[in-house]
Amino acid sequence: MNDATDRLSGFFESSSQPNQLWKYLQSMSPETVAQLSKPESMEVVQVMERNIVGLLGGLPSEHFDVAVTTNRENLGRLLVSAMVSGYFLRNAEQRMGFEKSIHSMGQDSVNAE
Repeated sequence: MNDATDRLSGFFESSSQPNQLWKYLQSMSPETVAQLSKPESMEVVQVMERNIVGLLGGLPSEHFDVAVTTNRENLGRLLVSAMVSGYFLRNAEQRMGFEKSIHSMGQDSVNAE
């Protein structure tokens, strides 16, 4: 494992119980993780950017010199929050695609009659 993975692993393993999600993520191939992590639309990227800005504070950088200071534990929690939000948005994006497909199939069958 690389250094970043070791640090993230330490964060997940700091609780008294083994983290099943972390074990599952470790069992995935890098290609699968990359595929799951990649948003299909810019809309998801924009929502994630707004979410992170909302978490950190949204002062415009052209008018303010903003520096965020935190400790390792809080940074880990921020990372986990961003990851959960990302997975939620990815699932919502996929669901929207499925619903559009089902809707268009319904329209096709109505038009065929």
